[in-house]
Amino acid sequence: MGKRLVTLTTCQWADLPFEELCKTAKQMGYDGLEIATWGNFDLDRAYEDDKYVEDILATLKKYGLVCKALATHIIGQCVGDAPDPRLNNFAPSRLADKPDEIRAWAIASMKKAPAVAAKMGVKVITGFTGSPIWRYLYSFPQTPESMVEAGFDEIVALWTPILDEFDKYGVKFALEVHPGEIAFDYYSTLKLLEKFNWRETFGLNFDPSHLLWQGVTPHLFLKDFMEKGRVYHVHMKDAAVTLDGRTGLLGSHIDFGDLRRGWNFRSLGHGGVNFEEIIRVLNAYGYDGPLSVEWEDSGMERIAGGTEACAFVRKVDFAPSDVKFDDAIANK
Repeated sequence: MGKRLVTLTTCQWADLPFEELCKTAKQMGYDGLEIATWGNFDLDRAYEDDKYVEDILATLKKYGLVCKALATHIIGQCVGDAPDPRLNNFAPSRLADKPDEIRAWAIASMKKAPAVAAKMGVKVITGFTGSPIWRYLYSFPQTPESMVEAGFDEIVALWTPILDEFDKYGVKFALEVHPGEIAFDYYSTLKLLEKFNWRETFGLNFDPSHLLWQGVTPHLFLKDFMEKGRVYHVHMKDAAVTLDGRTGLLGSHIDFGDLRRGWNFRSLGHGGVNFEEIIRVLNAYGYDGPLSVEWEDSGMERIAGGTEACAFVRKVDFAPSDVKFDDAIANK
């Protein structure tokens, strides 16, 4: 068994009151939370009210939990996306159908996030960047290279002032490579990091589930970007590819959990991710941060699933060896 903390990503649990969430996470066996900055956590209030932050930290302490990362996924999505009515679900209701105001709110909120993280003693913020060119993924009508370059350049222009704020507080941003983002697979991730000139503030939140169904081998992706020193946080999340001759990888406009899909997110240990290889890579490169369970499985009750997932991570994690196994095979 390894010594890394097992934390729970609260994005999918933001419907619970914060204290109830903490109590539930502790009962399920977790060491801490990766706190989503919506729902049961008010980012604006945390920015303005130190007493609110003190209360959050006190509640975590009451249940023996820590916070090693904040999650800003839905806010960051609104920074980089092209106008999209679906963003109404992520932004405050007063901004509905006002794409320019949604983006302005998102940029301002992302600039507040590192200040809040600093108050909480948190050094990593996970999230999305959005993408102005995701809709051009399939090149028909044909997508010229100039449109792709312009999309990447727009993300750099939008996020550079935000990252400047991160630098002020000594906080790193960890992008979750994910369909819908400007960086969604191996080569788009490499391109984005190059566009940012390998800026140290901007790294990755490794999540194997989004790579597996695309055909990218998760532990190879992890190894390459660990070598480049750009993996700042790790999600433990599983997925199952269930192609049967009728199903496809693009989802068929069928909602998650439906068995007609060609793939689905699964509770940890119920999909196809090879977590042992991931742990071996993390050990080889000295990752000592949390293993954060992002629990998603539309076919399983979430308390049972979240409890099982925590136990699964503790079982699959192991410490690296501090000896060479064959050193003792000697007549000394």
